[in-house]
Amino acid sequence: MEHSKSTTERFTLAGLNLIQQALSIYDADLRLVVSNARFHEMFDLPDHLVNPGASFSETIRFLTERGEYGDVEDIEDFVKERVRTAMAFEPHYVERQRSNGQIVSIEGAPLPEGGWVAVYTDITQIKRQEALLRAKSETLSDQVLGHTEQLSLANRELAATNIALEQAKRELTAMEARTRLTTEMMPAHIAHLDLDGLYTYSNRRLSAVLPNRPNNILGLHMREALGEAAFEKTGPYLELAYKGEASVFEFTDSTSGRRIRVAFTPDIREGNVTGVYILSMDVTEETQARAALAQTRKKELAAQMTSGLAHDFANLLTIILGMQARLERMDLPEEARELVNATQGAARRGGVLLDKIGKMSAPRSMNPSPCNVADLLRDLAVLATPSLPDGVTLKTESTGLSEPLLLDAGSLQDSLLNLVLNARDAIGKATGEIHVTAKEVSKTWLVISVSDTGPGFSKEALFRGLEPFFTTKGGEGSGLGLSMVYDLTKLAGGQVELENHTSGGRVTLRLPRRPVPVQSEPTMVLLVEDSPEIRLNVRDMLMELGHVVIEAETVGEACELAKLPGIGMILSDISLKGSETGIALLDRLSDAGMTVPAFLMTSKPESDPLFQEAAQRYRVIGKPFDGRELGSFLAAEDTA
Repeated sequence: MEHSKSTTERFTLAGLNLIQQALSIYDADLRLVVSNARFHEMFDLPDHLVNPGASFSETIRFLTERGEYGDVEDIEDFVKERVRTAMAFEPHYVERQRSNGQIVSIEGAPLPEGGWVAVYTDITQIKRQEALLRAKSETLSDQVLGHTEQLSLANRELAATNIALEQAKRELTAMEARTRLTTEMMPAHIAHLDLDGLYTYSNRRLSAVLPNRPNNILGLHMREALGEAAFEKTGPYLELAYKGEASVFEFTDSTSGRRIRVAFTPDIREGNVTGVYILSMDVTEETQARAALAQTRKKELAAQMTSGLAHDFANLLTIILGMQARLERMDLPEEARELVNATQGAARRGGVLLDKIGKMSAPRSMNPSPCNVADLLRDLAVLATPSLPDGVTLKTESTGLSEPLLLDAGSLQDSLLNLVLNARDAIGKATGEIHVTAKEVSKTWLVISVSDTGPGFSKEALFRGLEPFFTTKGGEGSGLGLSMVYDLTKLAGGQVELENHTSGGRVTLRLPRRPVPVQSEPTMVLLVEDSPEIRLNVRDMLMELGHVVIEAETVGEACELAKLPGIGMILSDISLKGSETGIALLDRLSDAGMTVPAFLMTSKPESDPLFQEAAQRYRVIGKPFDGRELGSFLAAEDTA
């Protein structure tokens, strides 16, 4: 495409250079777009004034200072008047005599998108002939015919010039259309502001980045287009751009909850800022992934710090329990036996706490699968209700969540069950109600709230409630419940908020709303599995998904079958017959130039070195899985 475009431009310029008239095209900002060689020669302009981007005002100033327009008293006023006249973009035709005696006609035509095209014709001979005709009309019988022929020739040349002018207009219109098409295809909002904060250019992607905003914003002020809240967040950076300082920043749109990244670039011309270019895009999913990665790194650090301490602490507890058991067998007074029993109870409780710490810091990965939120809340009510006293009721409610979402249902249910039991403890012996609600916000977030009619959070709990080991239950609490909820939510790329409402406390989980990917397109799948029973089951799953399946047991057999035309996907077990693994198979096929989607499956735990090696280069699904889980796993590649 670039080669074709540059070739067209070269041919266009070559054609313009064949025209006998001088020609120049300036854009809406009075910057030179193109001129031919005759324009350069006629006015004897320096190179920098005939290069694209040259300023019209600089050209007029150069010609005025050289005496092109005769004696001019105030050159700057003269230049400003010429620029003002040009900015009107009105058709015009004038004839004037230059300082060198040459007479030129100047015909200007405006372009549809702003700017104009001017054609300069040397009519010195024509004017001389006209004068001769007037002076010697009685002897013009033969000369009239000759001069008429010259005039006809000039008219034909002018017609050719007009044709070239129209072609240039079409070329400029096509170039603008290509530029606009490119900006419309970008997954970002691209715009330009003038010094008054008004949009002078914008593609139609604002509402795709910031929902519920208008798309047609030309002429609008930025405050009106974005809304007051978003403008307040971006305004300081806009002021910096007007001062010539570029910036890249992010903010959260309070209306939709989306995370937006914005770049402001000053539009600097002749050393002055004339406006600001804007590039903004939705980075919500990227932010969610960064939050999940940060939480994973925190967990890894916590695991490294606690593993050694937990090991030593467990040994100490073992020693304490052993010594207390020996004391218990001794003939001790009753008071001493009570102390022994209390010490044993404390040591065992320490063991339980140690186990919770180990589970918190142990590596854990999210395993999202299709989940119906309404069904999950119904299951939660079945699990939690038996643990509630008679005076406490549990209500669940979901709004607008008919379609399944990709969620780690086990982790989410653990978190919600923990929050329900915390709410039960907050209500205490009084009667009350626990309310679990779920809804989606702007197709971006799944928001689940657990509220109760208890006394609410204290100021300290609101500030420190998510910290490990912080508890308001005294010696009865470990302080790890809310911390576990926070940890699981952050791993999923979400957020946790503690607050008090009118009649109690509320914990809100904000999770990324990830719809279940559509089923991947049917294709021919190369299935590689050395267990006949498993291969049969997976083959049936793939066929139910609409795929055609060919099977192999070993790496060598799979490499031969991969040469067949039409292979569109590869699914291989990690462990295969022989010395080579499924990882080696996919590596060999990749080295051979095969580029179709390739996946691995395994029954090995995530802690297994082979699993970890595979996950570094390929997507891996753990066994066992059913057909729906396999379909979602394969289809997720289509939307990645």
